[in-house]
Amino acid sequence: MSSPEMSQKKPRVSAEEGSLLSTVRNLWGYMWPEGRPDLKMRVVLAIAALLVSKVATTLAPFAYKGIIDTLGQTGGNQALIMGIAVPIVLVVAFGVANVVDAGFQQLRDVLFASVGQNAVRTLAFQTFNHLHRLSLRFHLQRRTGGLSRVIERGTKGIETIVRFTMLNTAPTLVEFVIVGVVFISIFGISYLGVLIVTIWLYLWFTIKASNWRIAIRRDMNNSDTDANSKAIDSLLNFETVKYFNNEDLEARRFDASMATYERSAIRIWNSLGVLNFGQAVIFYVGLTIMSAMSIVGVLNGRLTLGDFVLLNTFLMQIYRPLNMIGFVYREIRQGLTDIEEMFKLLDQDPEIVDKPGATPLKITGPVIRFDDVHFQYDPDRPILKGVSFEVPAGKTIAVVGPSGAGKSTISRLLYRFYDVSSGSVTIDAQDVRDITQNSLRSAIGMVPQDTVLFNDTIAYNIRYGRPDATDEEVHEAARMAQIGEFIESLPRGYDTPVGERGLKLSGGEKQRVAIARTILKAPPILVLDEATSALDTKTERDIQSALDAVSKNRTTVVIAHRLSTVINADEIIVLRDGQIAERGRHPDLLMRDGLYAQMWNRQREATEAEEHLRAVQDDKDGFLGRSSSAENEPAE
Repeated sequence: MSSPEMSQKKPRVSAEEGSLLSTVRNLWGYMWPEGRPDLKMRVVLAIAALLVSKVATTLAPFAYKGIIDTLGQTGGNQALIMGIAVPIVLVVAFGVANVVDAGFQQLRDVLFASVGQNAVRTLAFQTFNHLHRLSLRFHLQRRTGGLSRVIERGTKGIETIVRFTMLNTAPTLVEFVIVGVVFISIFGISYLGVLIVTIWLYLWFTIKASNWRIAIRRDMNNSDTDANSKAIDSLLNFETVKYFNNEDLEARRFDASMATYERSAIRIWNSLGVLNFGQAVIFYVGLTIMSAMSIVGVLNGRLTLGDFVLLNTFLMQIYRPLNMIGFVYREIRQGLTDIEEMFKLLDQDPEIVDKPGATPLKITGPVIRFDDVHFQYDPDRPILKGVSFEVPAGKTIAVVGPSGAGKSTISRLLYRFYDVSSGSVTIDAQDVRDITQNSLRSAIGMVPQDTVLFNDTIAYNIRYGRPDATDEEVHEAARMAQIGEFIESLPRGYDTPVGERGLKLSGGEKQRVAIARTILKAPPILVLDEATSALDTKTERDIQSALDAVSKNRTTVVIAHRLSTVINADEIIVLRDGQIAERGRHPDLLMRDGLYAQMWNRQREATEAEEHLRAVQDDKDGFLGRSSSAENEPAE
């Protein structure tokens, strides 16, 4: 089955809209999906089944009336002699009508199940796809747990709205019209008047009370989102919680959010009790008035005993759809409240989009050029201030500098996670803003500083670089990344799960997996964004050889914190405060005795101190081992 298409025009939905009809119009595409004639036919058949059940529901009380009138007129013994067949036939007809009603209602649900679930799937797909189209800026500001809760409630809300508006509201109104015609033809205009007033008061009260409950429902949703966000955030940072012994703090924060949710949920149930009680009072007052009127009619001889039973049967039958109308309105209102946050997400316009007429990237070199690039995340905080440099085809350019100088912003602009404020970023003379994002990112491979793996197997995470790669290609990429032997030594080999965010692997092992999947992607452009800065010196040296092999004959941008990793770069660019302070090869920059030389000397001293401490520890361990062996030797 093909994936549902992303609609270009997104419906706007709000629980505060005055007309539900406008909302239904906006959501019509989910109920009558384009390109799915099979689902449209199911909608038609479901409505037909529901109408058949309504006809059966309307006819059943007449059989009941006939039974009462027949038995009342003939008497028990006389009925056996003169006409036993008539009441028995009417009883059978009454039973058959109710069976038909129940059967076609279930058939309606079966037919419409595919429509409702397709609507849920379509909306969930649209939201998931849209979230991936939104900018990095949006995701840095959002909380993952809150987003998951919004999607969960929204998909349930859309199913509620689609089901109730299509299968309950319109047919119920048809049933009201049928009952109205019966009332005016059999009982008279006065009965119809009381019925209309009862229904109007019932619906008026339901609408008013449901609107009152919307604010409570929204508060409950907000507190639920907050509680879920805190829970997910705490579990994602499980180790940090343990490091600082803050389990009680996290529990208190979560419990405070749940306490707010508890209060809102109690208010929801209390308000529901008020709503249900008010509805019952209005309906049964109307039923009592009409029952009293019909008793007077029976005593006057204008109505039969069967008419009295018919009236009460109709009233009890009409209570079910009338109560359903109230329930439907409540559910639609609550559903709108649940999905409005989801549709706010869909209303978020992506910051980075392909311009009309964007063409795929055509690789000839590739040559990367930053030309007088200015950029700021916030208007009052410029990051890059006129940066210009070129990465020749097949060469390696390193970007170094103090923290906050704008190094990682270089890679984000190259990937087009953001657009430059002014200037341009080009690849083979093609502005990245003029080419499709898909072709741009397909041409770039990234090995980041913080490698986060999917909670799946090692093979899955390596194959993520090229999902259609064969097992042999995956194994070869792992060997080139110098992790193949380690993987094969594991009991489950490439099928070994890596855990949440890859936590079952060490930092060096995760980096090698990241290198392997980049090798598998085989991009013409490579970006190494501080790929070894989080590792110890020995692991860094081991991985550096793998990185050198990956970057060979590729146009490479290395964003580095540790300068020892870039000494062989064709050119080193030193950033300071968003500007290029120095540039050149490693020996030339050392000779200038500027910012680069200062950074190099500080890091060299730190590395020498680290190696000295390691050597002292190794000597200490060796001495203790020799002493222990001497103590255990037998005396001569």
